[in-house]
Amino acid sequence: MRRLRLLMLASLFVAATAGAVLPDEQLADPALEARARAISKQLRCVVCQNQSIDDSDAPLARDLRVIVREQLSAGKSDEATMDFVVDRYGHFVLLKPPFEPATWALWLMPLFVLLAGGIGVARYLGGRQRAAAGGDDLTADERARVDALLRDSDQ
Repeated sequence: MRRLRLLMLASLFVAATAGAVLPDEQLADPALEARARAISKQLRCVVCQNQSIDDSDAPLARDLRVIVREQLSAGKSDEATMDFVVDRYGHFVLLKPPFEPATWALWLMPLFVLLAGGIGVARYLGGRQRAAAGGDDLTADERARVDALLRDSDQ
C-alpha cells in the first residue's frame, strides 16, 4: 500500500512538471533537458500567444521545442539557441522581449494608455465640476433671465 502511494505521488509530480513536453521530445541527458526546459519557458508559443512553448500543446510549439533540443544537442549555448529562434521568429517569440527601439512601443504602450486615460478622466471630471458650479458661460443678460425665472418659481 505504501509503495502504491509513493508511485501515485511520483506520477503526480512528473505530470505536474512535464507541461506539454512529450516523452519522445525529452533528451537523455538530464542536464541538457533541464537547459532545454529553461529555454522553452522563455519562448512564447506563436499560436497560443499566452503560453510558453513548454506549456503549449500546439504543433508549432512542439516543433520549437524540438528545434531547441536539436540546437542544444549540437553543442550550442543557451544564448546561441535563443538567438537562433529569435532570428527565425523575431522578438515576438520571447515572453519577455528586450527593451530596445524595435520594442519600445510594446513596453511603453501601457504607460501611454494609462496616461491618456488619466487625462481623459481628469477632463471629464473637470467639465462636470464646471457645469455643476453654475457655468461661467452665461452672459449677464442670460444670468438675469435665469435669476428672474428662479424668483418667479419660488413665489
